[in-house]
Amino acid sequence: MKIINIVGARPNFMKIAPIMAEYKKSNRIEALLVHTGQHYDEKMSDLFFHQLGIPKPDVNLEVGSNSHACQTAEIMKAFEPVALEHKPDVVLVVGDVNSTIACGLVAVKLGVKLVHVEAGLRSFDRSMPEEINRVLTDAISDLLFCTEQSGVDNLRREGIPGEKIFLVGNVMIDTLLKNRAKAATSNVLSQFNLDSNGFAVLTLHRPANVDDPVTFSRILDALEIIQNDMPVIFPIHPRARKNLSSWSLGERIKKLPNLRLIEPLGYLDFLKLMSSAKLVLTDSGGIQEETTILKIPCLTLRENTERPITTQVGSNRVVGTDTDKIIETYRQVVDGGWCEPQIPSLWDGHAAERIVKILLDKL
Repeated sequence: MKIINIVGARPNFMKIAPIMAEYKKSNRIEALLVHTGQHYDEKMSDLFFHQLGIPKPDVNLEVGSNSHACQTAEIMKAFEPVALEHKPDVVLVVGDVNSTIACGLVAVKLGVKLVHVEAGLRSFDRSMPEEINRVLTDAISDLLFCTEQSGVDNLRREGIPGEKIFLVGNVMIDTLLKNRAKAATSNVLSQFNLDSNGFAVLTLHRPANVDDPVTFSRILDALEIIQNDMPVIFPIHPRARKNLSSWSLGERIKKLPNLRLIEPLGYLDFLKLMSSAKLVLTDSGGIQEETTILKIPCLTLRENTERPITTQVGSNRVVGTDTDKIIETYRQVVDGGWCEPQIPSLWDGHAAERIVKILLDKL
């Protein structure tokens, strides 16, 4: 069975790594890796591939950034000749980026079986481009692998036949558990002069937060208070840095000594940073999951989450971008009003193993 596996952005790397490793245990699978280059920073991509043990991509489409429509179209145009040349039996996509739906559409139009890993997640917010990608990819997939029960329930509600749906656990957690000990040796705390459990981590990348100066200003109002208590480490996304440089908010941030903007980190350094933090503030879906396993309080700076299991087990609270709500929840964390979360079912480091077994059984 020949399987083409698609990655396009950094979150995809963590999801594909354990699957690629699991393929090697079977002599019945020929696996190819295609990197669309949707988000491509040579230094960071190479670092992630090296740290996670991902084989060098067999093909790099090098599409680069663009508008959603143009980028999706460019990926489709670039991937179709690859699919025609290699004639895969299966195309496997992960997550919810533009590469996911673009390569998925090419596959099904060529009559190739499509597999979606991390299926069924729903924020029920159609203003999020990722939500559109998720819904459409699930609708055309032949096999759907879910990380949590809500994914299974959503797919059944949407009329997907039950025989296509499998609850397998979370491949991102496979990667985290495999690399946790290695990350513990990182010197990132000493590099930034940080004390364990004495700082907060911030990540922001969603357009609703980083493209709107009014929304960003509300978040910054909360950060101004938090940074008075402890350092706030902000590995800043290029999109956010670009916007801040053109807004007056950039000058305001310069006056906040404990809000520390740093360059994006490699996987192991960032895992060490998160696992040592007092709390994490983020608009990332994947970080909501990682903090659950790390048992680090997470404040989600969005009005919704497509990972409801993280709120159900108690690790994550969705606080939106209202300054008062962010500060109120932050105070609860620092005052000890946060119970240790449970670990979701099947988040045990064996999701990739289950996925490959089902692929061999079903396809």
